Amino acid sequence: MCDGRSHEGVVLGGVSSGVGKTVATLAIIHALNDAGYKVQPAKAGPDFIDPSHHEAIAGRPSRTLDLWLEGNEGITRNYARGDGDICVVEGVMGLYDGDGSSTAMVAEALDLPVVLVVDAKAGMESVAATAYGFREYAATIDREIDVAGVVAQRAHGGRHAEGIRDALPDEMTYFGRIPPSSDLEIPDRHLGLEMGEEAALPRDALAEAAAYLNTEGLVDVAQEPPTDAEWLPAEPTNATVAVASDAAFCFRYPATIERLRERATVKTFSPVAGDPVPDCDGVYLPGGYPELHAEALASSRTLADLSEQASDGLPVVGECGGLMAMSQSLTTVDGDTYEMAGILPADVTMRDRYQALDHVELDATTETLTAGSGESIRGHEFHYSEATVGDDARFAFDVRRGDGIAADHDGLLEYDSLGTYAHVHPESGAFDRFIESLVD
Repeated sequence: MCDGRSHEGVVLGGVSSGVGKTVATLAIIHALNDAGYKVQPAKAGPDFIDPSHHEAIAGRPSRTLDLWLEGNEGITRNYARGDGDICVVEGVMGLYDGDGSSTAMVAEALDLPVVLVVDAKAGMESVAATAYGFREYAATIDREIDVAGVVAQRAHGGRHAEGIRDALPDEMTYFGRIPPSSDLEIPDRHLGLEMGEEAALPRDALAEAAAYLNTEGLVDVAQEPPTDAEWLPAEPTNATVAVASDAAFCFRYPATIERLRERATVKTFSPVAGDPVPDCDGVYLPGGYPELHAEALASSRTLADLSEQASDGLPVVGECGGLMAMSQSLTTVDGDTYEMAGILPADVTMRDRYQALDHVELDATTETLTAGSGESIRGHEFHYSEATVGDDARFAFDVRRGDGIAADHDGLLEYDSLGTYAHVHPESGAFDRFIESLVD
């Protein structure tokens, strides 16, 4: 797992959001699998949903590569922890979009080539012109980005494909096309695409798309990033951490679970199924979709058990969806209100558009489960809910960047528990701090 070995990789960057990067990534993973390569998928940016689709096709968890969350050394470490012969990194938004961690910034930090995904539905030579512009733009912003070529999304064969390939400059490669197909569409919901376990693309449709890709060309262009990042020490403890894991609590980074397992005993449980809280020293409630399972959660013995144990001093950390489940109530967009665990003095209401979407930076104003007083941690937030809290609510963090829970504060405190809208990566040190707080 953490052997310090690196492997060759390539980044799929888009000309914009919605251009079809995820479908192109899945088709490439399928093509490489069929060619006998073991593929390690990865995602540039803090997303949880696209990686679930990667895992459904590649058969191994997708790595999260985000400079804001992890820093340069952190993404190098996280990349090297992966498995397989070749790493396929799906970008975020358009190639150069994002001030905290754009796809271009990740590609530059790892010294990986970029294959540009371009929507070719209504263009031929213009596809080549677009790709050439993206390649040349790197020099104008003093970034060392190698846009090695293109994958033409929604491109027909014959003259259409030939026109794109022939128009590309000599230094750029045509890596194939993804034909237009209604079978290559992933349903979406309010936080993005549906999860991979729910809506994996049909294998036969991916196989058909994979047949039009230049697999060996992709392998030939892949490069190996630097491996000089120092490994974080992982001193084991005798702590036991219970992690909620089901359809309502599914937003967790592979690196988080790896870090917890390196330093503690991890037990998983399902609040939706009504599992009892395992015997443990602390509980981690990841984000996810509690609003889609609010009725099951409200009738679940798990939340009642969790509430009782939290009031007796069991430390509980909840991120976004976890915060929602720890609150007093959850009201859906349909106006139905369900009782939650009641650990935190908040009432959560779902809205029909997102309430926050950004990288965040939090300054701890007190000692808490994930940071010491005066420390700063970075994360990200993306949610459609808002929390109403009382005037006497206590918070652990001031928000330097982002929205937080209320009035530039995040980290709602009650008992020995903490709920945040921010998702954090283990490279922030937050989960090490959590484990160490359980054994003090």
